[in-house]
Amino acid sequence: MGETRGLLGPADVRELAGRLGVRPTKTLGQNFVIDANTVRRIVRAARLDPGDVVIEVGPGLGSLTLALLPEVRRVVAVEIDPVLAGELPATAAARAPELADRLEVVRADAMKITAVPGPAPTALVANLPYNVAVPVVLNLLAALPSLEKALVMVQAEVADRMVAEPGGKIYGVPSVKLAWYGDARRAGPVGRAVFWPVPNVDSGLVAFTRREPPPANATREQVFAVVDAAFAQRRKTLRAALAGWAGSAAAAEEALRAAGVDPRARGEALDVASFARIAEYGPSGRGGAPQDHDPPAAAPGDAADPDESEDDGEGAFADGAGEDPGRGDGPDRGGGTHRDGRGGML
Repeated sequence: MGETRGLLGPADVRELAGRLGVRPTKTLGQNFVIDANTVRRIVRAARLDPGDVVIEVGPGLGSLTLALLPEVRRVVAVEIDPVLAGELPATAAARAPELADRLEVVRADAMKITAVPGPAPTALVANLPYNVAVPVVLNLLAALPSLEKALVMVQAEVADRMVAEPGGKIYGVPSVKLAWYGDARRAGPVGRAVFWPVPNVDSGLVAFTRREPPPANATREQVFAVVDAAFAQRRKTLRAALAGWAGSAAAAEEALRAAGVDPRARGEALDVASFARIAEYGPSGRGGAPQDHDPPAAAPGDAADPDESEDDGEGAFADGAGEDPGRGDGPDRGGGTHRDGRGGML
């Protein structure tokens, strides 16, 4: 649709940051994308169409924004930092004057977005702060049903959790909740050298395509409540883990059997459709009276509930959050500041 001219390079990023008084530090988790080829790659991986309306979270200094503008109908950049939000239109006007009218900057917290001005957005493309990456994606998918696809850059470990399949140790709350909305896949790694300053963790791209949620006589909130309960104590059997959600272990077993799920299974073994079936028979489900189902056989060696005393909750992931805040210092972590590329504030 157009050439990505006027992109920001290392010297441009440093000059802009200096002029705005932004001093990126690892302590504050400020890491700027300084490689034009990386933002071009992100745009290619997003598989955008000329008619797309893109929502970009945390545009920061505009590295990715400038690469998006030639390729789509409109870019809505959500930025919470007033300095960065104020500067971005000027950057677009200076570097892509013929495209600047395609940009609209919204000063807002992406965690609280319920709508954006103008035509409904069709794609999310963003370099997301690691410690809130998953909740931001989940909030936007819930608030903006017009979103058909997404391409986000997150910490590599978070990317693995977002796309994980049932049965593995990294499969958990982010995996299941994202699967409610559609299909996610890894779209490639991103090295550390493309950021300034260089972070201590690797990044990864996650591509997403929306589809209809699994059929269920339960709301999304009801399904997600089951997911949260199952993974809050992920080493427990579902009979034990869902006891609080159902009111008792016996009630949890009744709901599980009605849904055709082995009460001795664990949450990591279930796909999103199974969680949706369980929600139908919960305390607030709408599935009607339980039906008789024969549960699948338990895996050999599966412990009984009284012995399931060791918990392994999702921690920071229990609410869909990204990285455990206590580990490492990667891009966009700490200090509440999330700047450009690893980039813009939320």
